[in-house]
Amino acid sequence: MSSPTPDALLGPADIRELAGALGVRPTKQRGQNFVIDANTVRRIVRTAGVRPDDVVVEVGPGLGSLTLALLEAADRVTAVEIDDVLAAALPATIAARMPERAERFALVHSDAMHVTELPGPPPTALVANLPYNVAVPVLLHMLDTFPSIERTLVMVQAEVADRLAAGPGSKVYGVPSVKANWYAEVKRAGAIGRNVFWPAPNVDSGLVSLVRRAEPIRTTASRQEVFAVVDAAFAQRRKTLRAALAGWAGSAAAAEAALVAAGVSPQARGEALTVEEFARIAEAGSSRGTAPAPPNEESVQQ
Repeated sequence: MSSPTPDALLGPADIRELAGALGVRPTKQRGQNFVIDANTVRRIVRTAGVRPDDVVVEVGPGLGSLTLALLEAADRVTAVEIDDVLAAALPATIAARMPERAERFALVHSDAMHVTELPGPPPTALVANLPYNVAVPVLLHMLDTFPSIERTLVMVQAEVADRLAAGPGSKVYGVPSVKANWYAEVKRAGAIGRNVFWPAPNVDSGLVSLVRRAEPIRTTASRQEVFAVVDAAFAQRRKTLRAALAGWAGSAAAAEAALVAAGVSPQARGEALTVEEFARIAEAGSSRGTAPAPPNEESVQQ
């Protein structure tokens, strides 16, 4: 691998110059906050453990700050960008600043929530500064669609990072926590200050590491069935599971029967359960003819 030029990464002046030339102003609608600090993007790549043989997929590359840092370290990088102007400009930025790696870069101009295939070899890692307003649905969609992704590091709003990494019993443990844990071992991997972004957001950011489970959770229930139980349990999180799952099971009595069969107290609340326990409830409900509706991943609350 040839060494990139020392100034290949984008700094604050480069970001503003690029944005000005493109007529780009970051929009709140798409949760755009561009990273303007080269040390931060290199730290993200380092924390992600990107290896020379990795095929990395990045969601929301923006002007290319993180993309360039990923290209320094990985074998290949595929970036998924929804914005027309940013998608059109990114290949030229890569070619200009890191020409020796340009052939290792691919762009997919699409909404990440609708991506079902990527060019080139299957991705082994997902590294992204995710737009805050769609972070959880995009993360879950990518993990489900591309099982080859072994390691993930995402930068999200600190509050969302806390929810993703929360364990049972935590006040912020909820739908994102359980669903992320279905796929991976999840943990907080650091904090990111506001001053490394343009524009500076009014919230703090956090890094979340997800390492895909070596063995999927053992259950005869499908992911959709398990997630339906999770959605129902947290839709009324203050209620006991007997009450919260009544709609899912068809009645409170049916919910209680499924819970007892799964070895879960009907008086427990969703925030106390592991993903394995939710899977057992889904199994028990399935064996009793409960037919939950598949969850709508795009409506997952962060």
